[in-house]
Amino acid sequence: MMLGGFGVLGVLLMILFWVLIVAGAVWLLGRLFPGGVSHPANSTAPKWTPPASPETPLDILKRRYASGEIAKAEYDQMRQDILSDTR
Repeated sequence: MMLGGFGVLGVLLMILFWVLIVAGAVWLLGRLFPGGVSHPANSTAPKWTPPASPETPLDILKRRYASGEIAKAEYDQMRQDILSDTR
């Protein structure tokens, strides 16, 4: 049986032709856009990491005093309370 006048060989050549066209288009797009597509899981962006060490109560107190949130007298009293609790 003749398929379009070329037979089985014609069908195989047509399939090979289209495979080469698609492969060439993929190759060409790869050359034009070399960056490709990256998945967020493979990203080199830095990920969140917890602080190296948690703040101690004394660190928090110092920060509050430095920012003006508490007065010197409050700072001194709270510092004494913190230091007496840790001993």
